[in-house]
Amino acid sequence: MKKIMNAPERFVAESLDGLVRAHAELVTFGGGRKFVRRRQLVPGKVAVISGGGAGHEPLHSGFVGLGMLDAACTGHVFTSPTPDQIVAAMDETDTGAGCLLIVKNYDGDVMNFEMAAEMAADRHAVETVIVEDDAATGPAVRSRGRRGVAGTVVVEKLIGAAAERGADLAALKALGDGLNAGIRSMGVALRGVAIPNNPRETFVLGPEEMEIGVGIHGEPGLDRTRFADADAIIGQLGAAILAELPAELTAATDLHPLLVVNGFGGTPPIELYLAYGLAHRFFEARGLAPVRSLTGTFVTSLDMAGLSVTLALLTTDQLALWDAPVATPTLNW
Repeated sequence: MKKIMNAPERFVAESLDGLVRAHAELVTFGGGRKFVRRRQLVPGKVAVISGGGAGHEPLHSGFVGLGMLDAACTGHVFTSPTPDQIVAAMDETDTGAGCLLIVKNYDGDVMNFEMAAEMAADRHAVETVIVEDDAATGPAVRSRGRRGVAGTVVVEKLIGAAAERGADLAALKALGDGLNAGIRSMGVALRGVAIPNNPRETFVLGPEEMEIGVGIHGEPGLDRTRFADADAIIGQLGAAILAELPAELTAATDLHPLLVVNGFGGTPPIELYLAYGLAHRFFEARGLAPVRSLTGTFVTSLDMAGLSVTLALLTTDQLALWDAPVATPTLNW
């Protein structure tokens, strides 16, 4: 598979170098180039740290900066960062209030972040939030329970904003854990993933097939079905999301829906905005008219053709955290 790169073994490092050079006013490398961190750290603020395998860009390194992450640790393509990377990030970004780790629910990520927290427990106060937003609840590959997918961006934004406002470690942990119940995502793929140095895509779809319920590591979804038009696709994704949200939340009148349509890396904006319009209409017709939106490419699976839809039901205070200022390579308002 053709990629714009020099060599597979330098692919991730050279990409991160480009990110830091392009956004030098916001981010820099941590010691040993083991992670990307916010250029200006805030004394006395809880350090918010996340990370995962490369191939999901702009997650996580593209969300480092004011109002989101203090550091992001990146592993090889679809491979978790190592515990020593995560410990190094904690050592450099903890300015006295401890560290909050945001972890997508994949076995490798969970294991390595847990190991890092144990390794650093003698010198850092550490709490962990596991993101579990995937509505595809069938047999999950590489995770226990719901996978963490595009809802991770919502969690990182809200926790980052709360940390910027001075919330302590316990409050951030409670906020993150509480968000899981009200965020659900569902994805569809039209084409598999081409991994560098691999001659084949991770899965192959016929010209009239699509994969519903895909993850972000190129793993197949829950159901391979006949390709359909956009109304039918968005209807399937929306129905799956509503079926997996607690009924007491979808019936609540004091929550504010945030709708995210996220491209997997190989889907152009014209298709993403079309999908957003249909998804907005779908949820509005069911009494959940979105009051905030995010449309674009945020959590990818390299060059997978497809998208995911995320619905987050936020309290008034959480909505204010979403609206709070942010300055990162990817989100800036």
